[in-house]
Amino acid sequence: MSNLGQLIMTGVEGTSLKPEEAAFIQNENIGGVLLFSKNFESPAQLAELVNEIQKLRDEYPLFVAVDHEGGRVVRFRNHFTQIPPMLELTKTGSPKIVFHIAKIMAEELISCGINVNLAPVCDVVTHPENQVIGDRAFGSDAETVSRYISSVIRGLQTNGVLACAKHFPGHGSTSKDSHFTLPIVKKTLDELREFEFQPFIKAIKSRVDFMMMAHLVVEGIDPDLPCTLSPKAYDILRNELKFTKIIITDDMQMQAITDKYSVGEAAVMAINAGADIIEYRDFDQSVMAYEALKQAAKDKIIKSEHIKQKVDRIYEVKKTNLADYKPNYIPDIQKSVNTKASQAFMRDILTQIEEKARA
Repeated sequence: MSNLGQLIMTGVEGTSLKPEEAAFIQNENIGGVLLFSKNFESPAQLAELVNEIQKLRDEYPLFVAVDHEGGRVVRFRNHFTQIPPMLELTKTGSPKIVFHIAKIMAEELISCGINVNLAPVCDVVTHPENQVIGDRAFGSDAETVSRYISSVIRGLQTNGVLACAKHFPGHGSTSKDSHFTLPIVKKTLDELREFEFQPFIKAIKSRVDFMMMAHLVVEGIDPDLPCTLSPKAYDILRNELKFTKIIITDDMQMQAITDKYSVGEAAVMAINAGADIIEYRDFDQSVMAYEALKQAAKDKIIKSEHIKQKVDRIYEVKKTNLADYKPNYIPDIQKSVNTKASQAFMRDILTQIEEKARA
C-alpha cells in the first residue's frame, strides 16, 4: 500500500460515507478527513461517522479534523457548548479561563472522535478593515496573542486533541479575504520577525503539533508566490523557527489559489514547496489532487525521499498521540457534550465579561 495518501486531508459529502469515499480513503491510505457542518446532525451521528472513517485506517488512525475556534467559526453549532469569539474571551484578562475553555472544547470533540482542532488563530489583527480574522484573533499586539494561544494549545493537547496554529506567517495586516482573492502583505522580513512571527514562535514553544500555511503573498518572504506554494515560507518555518512537526495548508479550494492554479498544479507545488498535508473541503477535489501527486511521484517531479520525510513526520505525530485509539462508544457521548457544568461555566464567564464592560 502506498503512503502517498497520507499527504491528503479530504472532505466528505454527507453525514455518512459514500462507498466511493470509503474506497478512496482505504485503498489510497488517505491520512485525514476534514469535517464541516454538512457532516453533522448530532454528536451521536458524528461519532458514528468518525467510527466509520476510522474502520478504514491502516497502521494508525486517520486525523479527523474540524475548525472549532469558537465564535463564528464553529462547524458543530447545535448540541455543543457555545464558545464566544476569542477576542471576547480576552476581556476576562485570564489565560487560565481560556485554558479551561479549550479543555471543554477538547473533551467535547474527543468524545465524538475528533482528534485535530484547526485552532488557535495566531494572527495579530492590525488592519482596521480585517473582517476575515477580526474577532477570531486574540488581539492587535503580539504579546497579548502569544499569551492566550499558549493556553489554547495546552488546553487542547493535554486533553487529547491536537492543535493547529494558523495562519502562518500572519493574516492580520491585510483587509483581503483569501477565500475570495489573494491578499498581499507589504511587510519586510524584519517587521514580520518582530511582530507577526511572535505568536507562532510561542505556539512552537508550546509544542503545537500542526502549523497551517496561509494563502498570502508576503512581500518580505516571496513577492512572486503565495506562501502555500513558496519554498521560502516553509524554509522559514523549518530552519529559522525550528518547527519539526506537521505543516498543513489552508483549504486548497480557496480562490487565492484556484484563481491562478489548477488543482493538480497547486497540489504538486505545495508538496514540493514544503507542505506535509494538503487540505480539501470537497471529495472530488481531493481525488484530483491525489492523482496529480501520484503522477508527479511517478515522473519524479516529487522526490521519493521528500515523500518519505513527510510521511515519517505524519506517522511520528500519529504514533505519539493516536496509537491508543478506541472506537467511540455512542451511549456515553451525551455525558460529555454540552454538560450542565460547561453551560454553568460559560454563563459565569459571560457574566464576568459583562460586568467588566460596565465597570
